[in-house]
Amino acid sequence: MASAELNAALHRHYLRNQRWGFFWALCTAVLWGAWYIPGTAVWYEEPFISIDQNDHGLRLAATAVMTWIHAIMVLLFLLLWNGMLGKIADFGRTIVRFRRISKWYALASLCGGPMAIFGSYMAMGYVGPVFAAITSLFYPVVGALLARLWYQEKISASAALGMAIIIMGGVVIYGPALFGEADFRDNYAWLGYLGGVMAAVGWGAEGAVAARAMDVSDPDVGIQCRFSFECLFWGLLVLPLIYLLTELPLGSLIWVMITDKMILIWMLLASIAHAYCYTAFYKSFSLIGVGRGEAIGNLHGVFAVLFVMAFTLQLPAWYFLVGLTLTVIGSFVMFREPAESVAELREAET
Repeated sequence: MASAELNAALHRHYLRNQRWGFFWALCTAVLWGAWYIPGTAVWYEEPFISIDQNDHGLRLAATAVMTWIHAIMVLLFLLLWNGMLGKIADFGRTIVRFRRISKWYALASLCGGPMAIFGSYMAMGYVGPVFAAITSLFYPVVGALLARLWYQEKISASAALGMAIIIMGGVVIYGPALFGEADFRDNYAWLGYLGGVMAAVGWGAEGAVAARAMDVSDPDVGIQCRFSFECLFWGLLVLPLIYLLTELPLGSLIWVMITDKMILIWMLLASIAHAYCYTAFYKSFSLIGVGRGEAIGNLHGVFAVLFVMAFTLQLPAWYFLVGLTLTVIGSFVMFREPAESVAELREAET
């Protein structure tokens, strides 16, 4: 009798975790999709819109500055969030424990900032927001594979089938460009395609790495640690190296971004969306696992397309829609498992 009551209580607990994990992952998708609108709008403000299309050094430097300013603003909103929750002291205790905990958030920040967010801004600048959103949709495949390799998070038959469908969606998205339908060579669109790959790999790797630290830390605190390290990497390492090794006007770009009213508004909107998108993203990992959290977060592609259509009143290319459909179907196939299996994700397979 006691055993039956215990099993029933555990079942309710698993269902509650799954519902809340699904809720936070869905919040991630909505806010993430919304981020692509202000993130792309920055490129249509001066001086970025006037940068020569062939001056790729300056365009990439502008992307680096955007990503750094973005990280600083996100960190400020996360400080506000954790201040309201009374977790600032916990943040301080966590970030100083580098060897045991925060080193994983430092690694996650490298995957998520200089790779994923930078790559996504590249894709938005060179190819557009719809492509940037949809090409990142195969990041659950990367996250699930790395989670399997690093800490034996199970990949079930449903998850494997979902990954295969998502990969098919990626082939559909990239296929027309690679086989000549898109203008691939003349306008350096390949940099946008490369940015899409960087975003997918970076976000998938970030989820797997950060989940390692979230086993022993609070996700609200963890995301603040992650963006703290990203700000340091950009401000103390990457941008100083660009300044020393090139003659690009980084100072002018930074000054414009913090003084121009419209650029500041777009960056603030993008940072608000991403700050709380990331907060929900990390919360979902601790409840339903990396693969499932990323699978439901993959719906950001749908919301991004809807937001772009609402603002531009234009449909994306047919192959974007086909690829989007496949990746969303694959995401739901990955998620379709019993609630109990979520609690056993990291048990060693016999």
